[in-house]
Amino acid sequence: MGKKSISVFLSFPFLFLLTFISFHAQTKADENRVYIVYMGSAASSSPRSKNSLRNDHALLLKSVLRRKANAVVHTYRHGFSGFAARLSEEEARSIAHKPGVVSVFPDPLLKLHTTQSWEFLKYQTALEIYSNPNSISGAANGFSSVSANGSDTIIGILDTGIWPESESFNDKDMGPIPSRWKGTCMKSDDFSSSNCNRKLIGARFYDTSESDDTETEDGSPRDSQGHGSHVAATAAGSIVQGASYYGVAAGTAKGGSPTSRIAVYKVCSSEGCLGSAILAAFDDAIADGVDVLSLSLGSPIEYEPELSSDPIAIGAFHAVEQGITVVCSAGNDGPSPETVVNAAPWIVTVAATTIDRDFESDVVLGGNKTIKGRGINFSELQKSTVYPLIYAGSAGKGDARNCDANSMAAEKIKGKVVMCDTNDDNYSRNEQIDAVKSLGGVGIIFQEKNPGVVVYISTALPATVVSVKDGLDILSYINSTRNPVATILATVTVTKYKPAPIVAYFSSRGPSHGTRNILKPDIAAPGVNILAAWMANDTGIALEGKEPPLFNVISGTSMACPHVSGIAATVKSQNPTWSPSAIRSALITTATQTDNLGAPITTDSNSTATPYDYGAGEVRTTGPLQPGLVYETETIDYLNYLCYYGYNISQIKTIARTAPKEFACPKDSNADYISNINYPSIAISNFNGKNTKNVSRRVTNVAGDGETVFTATVDAPTGLSVTVIPDKLEFSKNNQKLSYQVVFSSTTSSPKGDMFGSLTWTNGKNKVRSPFVVSI
Repeated sequence: MGKKSISVFLSFPFLFLLTFISFHAQTKADENRVYIVYMGSAASSSPRSKNSLRNDHALLLKSVLRRKANAVVHTYRHGFSGFAARLSEEEARSIAHKPGVVSVFPDPLLKLHTTQSWEFLKYQTALEIYSNPNSISGAANGFSSVSANGSDTIIGILDTGIWPESESFNDKDMGPIPSRWKGTCMKSDDFSSSNCNRKLIGARFYDTSESDDTETEDGSPRDSQGHGSHVAATAAGSIVQGASYYGVAAGTAKGGSPTSRIAVYKVCSSEGCLGSAILAAFDDAIADGVDVLSLSLGSPIEYEPELSSDPIAIGAFHAVEQGITVVCSAGNDGPSPETVVNAAPWIVTVAATTIDRDFESDVVLGGNKTIKGRGINFSELQKSTVYPLIYAGSAGKGDARNCDANSMAAEKIKGKVVMCDTNDDNYSRNEQIDAVKSLGGVGIIFQEKNPGVVVYISTALPATVVSVKDGLDILSYINSTRNPVATILATVTVTKYKPAPIVAYFSSRGPSHGTRNILKPDIAAPGVNILAAWMANDTGIALEGKEPPLFNVISGTSMACPHVSGIAATVKSQNPTWSPSAIRSALITTATQTDNLGAPITTDSNSTATPYDYGAGEVRTTGPLQPGLVYETETIDYLNYLCYYGYNISQIKTIARTAPKEFACPKDSNADYISNINYPSIAISNFNGKNTKNVSRRVTNVAGDGETVFTATVDAPTGLSVTVIPDKLEFSKNNQKLSYQVVFSSTTSSPKGDMFGSLTWTNGKNKVRSPFVVSI
């Protein structure tokens, strides 16, 4: 767009960073735009000062308003201090030097990371050798039974809003709204307070327009994209029998915690999600009283913000500080490495996997040869092969092979099934379908080098996707037959599909761009072809002559995130005193690494998945309810992380209200020490094989048996020696904390490549597994 990215660092001696400003240079130097002014912690946690501002915050806000009355877009005062305002570049630079200011940065535009899944997760749990179905009443009989007591757990959804009339948000048999809830149900022309109920207990919306004088879709909590409704239903939707997308993917739809309450915060529009609105939603959610926050959105991979200019990292830090678990999607920029986003250590970062369901739409050639295809279509073509078949490249010149409308001859396409190439990113499938349909074609076959696992939905024309290998077979048949014929069959839903789960190709991969000393993503969950609630007026996905569907099938780490949010809410309901880090630990250390064939989980390129692909593995539904041990990442860990990341003690005490008065950064702070943060996984960088690397960890006994002994076992790759000291942890009581060290050393003179393994503590009943990554 002709804008150049600029970063400015202002620093004291010996400090990496004092205040960070990043901005896009504008056509006019004095042109105003929205900047976020972040000022760290709020005034106080006491009820008396809940709505008051810090003095420096109030003075700075007053000076901005004095210059321009309507300059301020949002004010942050509940969970943290700051504001968003329309400022010139010069004003932003000036404010960055004011007392109490941590960072000033342009308002970034983030993006969305676009019921079978729960049944599959239950089945995966049953595969675990160490599962303990008798430890929790009802756990062995299904996920819904263990979540029945979670009705006082509140999940906040930051997304595109909600379609309140969906059956997934009915409040049948739900009790009164928890008295601690302080939120609201905002009104608009198409949304009233009566749209909220005992399930949907709160709904807020924010101005997500970059303009101050334009009417947009954002003046309502109502979902105008469908994404927010889908996410909310996946996390905490009520049980709905007979859900489907026009009969496809039929079954019972339900959320991960179907008795939890939902509070929605509409921060996204069709243009994206503004950071200023995201921070406003975090600020409100902290005051409202949510237990879990679910964000299926994040920074584009081309925009990798520093910690001090990342609205999600900032908001999540203060939410976790207030006891709220924050779960975020990892991003959809895989399978390239270092693409994972939302990688701050206080966030639970979720990758995407498949479930044991597929959507098969086969191609039948003359002679009744069947080619397996994947897709959702509602083909009304005859099952017999009566339709002429043509390769698009034979129907014209130039870009005809890509089904370019201007390159194909209509007389060669009319009445035929057409096979298209898809190796040119300039052509979308929708454009290719429209081209074939406009020329009178009756069906379309896409051949792809990597068909992937994401299903393509076609409502305009019978369509399916085949592999390039199968495409070559079809092309060979066309070239060797005088009158080639084919048909495309309507979609058949295949259940108990194997192998599953598989890590989706689009799921963003680790290691984190910011640091290799924290393993990200943390965990994986179903995110491919997930059926859930949708807005009821979306004619764009409706079949011709049919009412719009009430449910839709979509994919992305967006869909994986609310699966984990729902499980986190259930863990919170069963263990209400647990901290966000204890809940995260329970999710990570009880994950599974095997698929429904009993083999190691793979990626969709058939390689064995590593922690960079899926973190600790696939989330389980019941295991996190009794993890045995938990790694509690305490305030001091996060403060040390900020030290190691480059913040000075003055900034840290401005950011964190929980920082002890006597806290000081370690004298030898550097990024390598991040490995010693009490995280449930272990990541070590700069391992050259010449020196050993030591990390320490601290675990809390939550096994419930009082006296118990956990023994360590290590699964280490060739070339790496891993020693645990001590290798036995003898607990005498519940909630007791014990520490241990792990020593990593090389058994070769020059280690090559990243090495993956795991450390597992077991007492015969519980299995507590921590993955580790050692990078050179």
